[in-house]
Amino acid sequence: MQAQFFPSKTITWYVARMFLVRTLAVLAALVLILQTLDLLGESGKILAYPGNDGGDLWYYVSLRLPQLIARFLPFAVLLATIITLATLNQNSEVVSMKAAGLSAHQVLAPLIVASLFVAILSFSFNDRIVSRATATLDRWEKAEFGPIPGDRLAKTNVWVRDRTNLINAGLVTGRGEATRLENITIYDRTSGALSSVIKAKSGRRLGTGWRLEGARRFDVASGTAADIGSIIVGSGIRPDQFTLANVDGDGMSFGGLYRAIQDLEAAGRPTASLRSILWHKLAGPLSTILMPLLGAVAAFGIARSGRLFVRAVIGMALGFAYFVADNFGLAMGNLGAYPPLLAAWGPFFLFLLIGEFVLFKTEE
Repeated sequence: MQAQFFPSKTITWYVARMFLVRTLAVLAALVLILQTLDLLGESGKILAYPGNDGGDLWYYVSLRLPQLIARFLPFAVLLATIITLATLNQNSEVVSMKAAGLSAHQVLAPLIVASLFVAILSFSFNDRIVSRATATLDRWEKAEFGPIPGDRLAKTNVWVRDRTNLINAGLVTGRGEATRLENITIYDRTSGALSSVIKAKSGRRLGTGWRLEGARRFDVASGTAADIGSIIVGSGIRPDQFTLANVDGDGMSFGGLYRAIQDLEAAGRPTASLRSILWHKLAGPLSTILMPLLGAVAAFGIARSGRLFVRAVIGMALGFAYFVADNFGLAMGNLGAYPPLLAAWGPFFLFLLIGEFVLFKTEE
């Protein structure tokens, strides 16, 4: 048996190239079909806003396409793995490799290294492009596909409780003492009943409270409205209660989410669900490394036995079982039922052991 992990540069490049080409082909086919279906479902909403046209549809595609690529890249890697290994098995190339002294792990080594390369690209793509596209698309959808704020870090439709009162800010910009509020509505409740509604154009931090400009009060009991000018409200409400009220982990980069978690912890707020998303930003792209291992059953066994299709189905079932377990773990982490590290990394290491067990049991 060959002692080197990569006994042949020719075989390594041949298998890796075959795998990468099939990954791109499968991913392109999946994304093209899904993007077309998604655009058909959303085009009516986009064009319903006055002034939107075909250019806005292409803008939507530019924001939605990165999300589809990130979501279905692991599926594409799984299908490409099965297609590649089944093809090598069907052409008796796996038999030739094993006859030359290669072990099952050496046959899979080019695919694992190529999938690691895909994982690194996936993480960079998710961190630099997908997170920004997700945040922008989310803000555009909240604006009902109309004009969106220019500040990418701006928050929209933020709710904060001030004792028995509720405060709604239509737009929140800035950070810390420089936080600015716009389109503010305060629902003043007394003994559980709404007594008045205060609307203001803008607000800014002043001391321990917030100074609202252009305020107008509507009294529910009398049914009258009056301009009250500038007022101070929300004594004791911290800026982070507005800026960190709606932290979307999927719409932030790894570094940005890490800083947001630190700010939340400094404010004494829970961060377990966000930490699950943070660790999953690493575990998600690395799932591509598992696909050659889980789909390895399609590579081995005699193709003439008629069980090649069954082996391919088994490999596909193992891969999809991982995706189910991964989504379940992330959901449990978001609910706080699982610790963040277990929610993000548990399915990865579980199926790594399952893949190795199946490979050793059947081939090694």
